[in-house]
Amino acid sequence: MFTWMMENMATIIISVILMMAAGAVVVGMVRDKKKGKSSCGCGCAGCPAGSLCAGKGSCAPHSQMEVTRSV
Repeated sequence: MFTWMMENMATIIISVILMMAAGAVVVGMVRDKKKGKSSCGCGCAGCPAGSLCAGKGSCAPHSQMEVTRSV
């Protein structure tokens, strides 16, 4: 077992680093979601669909937005 670990140490280290990076991204996304931040990286003020904002400063996903036309 020890020999196998020594032979694959680079792969193990790189895998651990990648898992930590992915975990950090997920944690950051969860924190942003709880704070009500937009997932598009900007506020609704700069968003073309800002008038259709779902509230809390985050834009609704495009599949959930209702687009209405005024005549």
